Formats: sequence, structure tokens, C-alpha cells
Amino acid sequence: MKFEYEEFDTIEDVFLYLVSVAPYGKQVMPISSYQGYVFSLIPLSPLTGELLMMVYTKGNLEPGLVEFDVSTRKFRMVPAVERADRNYFIVLTPKTATLADEAIKGIK
Repeated sequence: MKFEYEEFDTIEDVFLYLVSVAPYGKQVMPISSYQGYVFSLIPLSPLTGELLMMVYTKGNLEPGLVEFDVSTRKFRMVPAVERADRNYFIVLTPKTATLADEAIKGIK
């Protein structure tokens, strides 16, 4: 398994990146908050899974649903998907994530 990395300064920048590369019409996307990083692992070689891009920033988010508004670059925790003009992220906080552990080793 090989990792490529894109580091951003803020969580909002990570959200902007993920919104821009998400398939059209995908309204809810997963993102992880783990070991002091907020990130998403994106397969760059979908057929083999050998190459993953870790898009990340340092930080933490509470688990749950986050609403992100691209126009204002602001996010907030929400109880449900409420608006079609916003993007949503499900924040996951795994207890253990071996792939993430491997990717984080490459950052340090």
C-alpha cells in the first residue's frame, strides 16, 4: 500500500477539497477524526487499491453530522440533513484504524 498526501491548513480547506472531488450529487461524505488529524483516504487506483491519497489537516471533530456551506466556508454540527444547497459530512472517530495508522506514520 502506498500513500500520497495533501495537507491543508484548516478543516474548512479539507471540506472544500472533498466537495470539489466528490461525485456529482453525493450529498453526504465520510470523514475521519483520529489521532489528532481530520482526514479522508481517497483511492487513486480504485481497481487495485494500491494507492491512496490522504487529504488531511491537524485537528479534531466530534463524531456526528456536519453541515458545510461552500459559499461562507463555515461548518456546524447538525442533527439531520436539512438543506439541498449544503454539503454534509459524517464524522467518524474509529477506535482503531490500521490504514489510517499506516498513513499517519508517513506524515511524521
